[in-house]
Amino acid sequence: MPVLVRCRLSLVRLFRARIETLAQAVVAAAGDPDAELSLLLVGDRRMRRLNCEYRRKDKTTDVLAFPMREADGPASSLLGDVVIALPQAARQAKAGGHSLDHELAVLLVHGILHLFGYDHERGEREAMRMRRKERAILRRLEPLPKLVRREG
Repeated sequence: MPVLVRCRLSLVRLFRARIETLAQAVVAAAGDPDAELSLLLVGDRRMRRLNCEYRRKDKTTDVLAFPMREADGPASSLLGDVVIALPQAARQAKAGGHSLDHELAVLLVHGILHLFGYDHERGEREAMRMRRKERAILRRLEPLPKLVRREG
């Protein structure tokens, strides 16, 4: 299952192979080990533009997911795209008292679950279901690898 990882931030150096391996493990744990996905790491301005364009929210956010599969359409190996704002992830990691690597893993799991149809915005019951699945997947991934070489 190919994972395409792209980073639009010049000050950040990633362990791309580790991120790809982690993403593959998340996709497999979510239920489709053969699915393909794209992961894009961006700054706040780009994320704000995407959030404004696709969700009509004129502010940055931590993660967006763009599913490519139709719920009732033909099966495709392309699951979709996950976009993560690294500066926002770094702020959340600092506020939460954990590493950027941990926050990046949490956001990757969250975004991938959105691609599988989980949606915490549908109500409290769905939010609880999604949180349980996130925690279960994160436990399976432990210990988390180092994903970011340098935090710019």
